Amino acid sequence: MRILITGGAGFIGSHVAEAVAAEYPRAEIVVFDKMTYAADYENIAHLLVRGRRWLVVGDLCDFEKCMEITVGVDVVMHLAAESHVDNSFGNSILFTRSNTLGTHTLLEACRLNGVGRIIHVSTDEVFGETRDGSHTEADSLNPTNPYSASKAAAEMVVNGYLYSFKLPIITVRANNMFGIRQFPEKIIPRFCMLAFLGRQFTLHGTGQNLRYYLSAADFARAMITILEKGAVGTIYNVASEDEYSNLEVRDLIAEAFGIDGEANTTFIQDRPFNDYRYSIVCDRLLALGWRQRLHLKDEIPAIAAWYRDNAQRYTHIF
Repeated sequence: MRILITGGAGFIGSHVAEAVAAEYPRAEIVVFDKMTYAADYENIAHLLVRGRRWLVVGDLCDFEKCMEITVGVDVVMHLAAESHVDNSFGNSILFTRSNTLGTHTLLEACRLNGVGRIIHVSTDEVFGETRDGSHTEADSLNPTNPYSASKAAAEMVVNGYLYSFKLPIITVRANNMFGIRQFPEKIIPRFCMLAFLGRQFTLHGTGQNLRYYLSAADFARAMITILEKGAVGTIYNVASEDEYSNLEVRDLIAEAFGIDGEANTTFIQDRPFNDYRYSIVCDRLLALGWRQRLHLKDEIPAIAAWYRDNAQRYTHIF
């Protein structure tokens, strides 16, 4: 079996690559990554094996490259994306190019090369702000920022290929994720680095915005479950039980570093639009046997320790 993982040198992709390598030790694994600022060779170096697991560097919008890497592939796990919402306000066209056109280019190559199964990774943000209740997979999309709009647009391309060309696609929508190896632009790794460097935490607005936090390792297990048991043409949410405000996340990290979170926080101007809350349920995935195992409050000490031990990878950006 040959499995292609796009974005596999990034944070989430590297966790998925680890899970795939562990579950299918004899499989050929191709990691395809543009190697932008958020990717790192060190994330996957321990997985690479000459002739069986390798890294290919390239851009998903390069059709010839997509044709090359999908030849003989049985499964595509498509995780490559521009994902930092803050950046999408300043360079929204890049997000549409990477997330929407990149997905379209990959799907066309998969169609022409007869790829057996494609798992497309989207986000819970395509539903937009959810003040009350939770979204199921069947609810309408209502993206509210350039990032989530580009991911919702990608889902529309996926839908077109699913119905027009009968491409064997499964879509996955997940919560915010946490774990080691995350580039320090998102709140958890950034705050770990700021604490390590003895600098102030910076919080948008009032810090009351809420997010559910899902372990990247639990998400990787969900990808394996969906690959083995998921139905083509189905959308699966991957949802955590753990909801935290940005202030609560700050306090968890401050405790792990032994500092006073409130005294070491500076509040900064909010985003042009900042969704208050996202929430999804994942009954379909639960029915396949997946369960959440890891919880943010339990994992923060180990994550903080990892950033202490690997701070040299990121100090140059602060």
